[in-house]
Amino acid sequence: MQIIELLTPHYEVAWLPWAVQYFFLVGVATGAALLVSVCAFGQAGGALQRLLPVAVLTLAVSGLAAPVSLLADLHQPARFWHFYAHMTPWSWMWRGAVLLPVFMGLLVAMCASWWLGQARWLRWLAPLMVLSALSITVYTGAEMMVVRSRPLWNTMWVPVNLALTGWLAAVGVALVVERFLPAQLRPDARALQALRAIGLWLAAALVVAAVLWALSGLLGMSPSFNEALRLVQEFPVWRMTMIGSAIFGAVVVGALLRGKQRLQAKGFTLVLGLGLAAAAWAFRWALFMGVQGVPKFGAGLYLYHMPWGGDGLLGMLGVAGLCVALVAMVTWALEVFPARNPRTA
Repeated sequence: MQIIELLTPHYEVAWLPWAVQYFFLVGVATGAALLVSVCAFGQAGGALQRLLPVAVLTLAVSGLAAPVSLLADLHQPARFWHFYAHMTPWSWMWRGAVLLPVFMGLLVAMCASWWLGQARWLRWLAPLMVLSALSITVYTGAEMMVVRSRPLWNTMWVPVNLALTGWLAAVGVALVVERFLPAQLRPDARALQALRAIGLWLAAALVVAAVLWALSGLLGMSPSFNEALRLVQEFPVWRMTMIGSAIFGAVVVGALLRGKQRLQAKGFTLVLGLGLAAAAWAFRWALFMGVQGVPKFGAGLYLYHMPWGGDGLLGMLGVAGLCVALVAMVTWALEVFPARNPRTA
């Protein structure tokens, strides 16, 4: 008889709650960047043009707050320069360190072009912004997908779902922050309906992605589905999470479907926007923190106890406070220094 024992060391989780904040905010930022790029080509006075101010506000706030969370997740923020001092092009994290500054530069240029009323600049920058936003989407998804030791991460459906939920969260954040814009910049009824239509299309794409993921798993082509099914069958906490997510998602989609006559009600758009954002954030929490609780070897689950300090609850509240402060600063600036009328020439 031979006995083989596996000994595993004690180590801290690889991804902290800071990562949840970063992947949430950068997903919102890429969605807002795509929305700004599309709205830049909208007709004067049309629904897309009326959506442009809130899209720019969403892009500015989420895009500026996201790198703060990323630096904090590095454990030692000052070491970010190592990415540039030591080239490792085979690493998706290194590629992200190159792609993210480009995205940030385009973000600032797009926001400044809108504020200066330079519609031509916006349209010139839009194709570059689309490519940059998609590159950030690919890098953030691939950063998880390449981890072969975790079947729930090592699947093409992770980048797809991260992208769709992030873009849907951008719709939700836009519904929340539009109320803080000066009256002349707020989207009208047509613009809100256009935003709702975008949300419905993204929600439909998520449903299709979930169905295809399940079918690929049943056909033996996606080990991640089989692993998720095992967790649901063996652990009540995962079963409750999946059932709760399905119910909450159905409620949010139902609100989108029934929102045609209610989008003018500020309370409805606030609840709907927060619901969309919360669903995307909760998906990332389950994907990062929940999956890390599943042992690579052995049985059972590791229980995560959130610390109260900067690596846990306090850090998350700090990022939320930063977003609130950015919204307040940008809207104050728009009141004091109003954006100029777009120039089509």
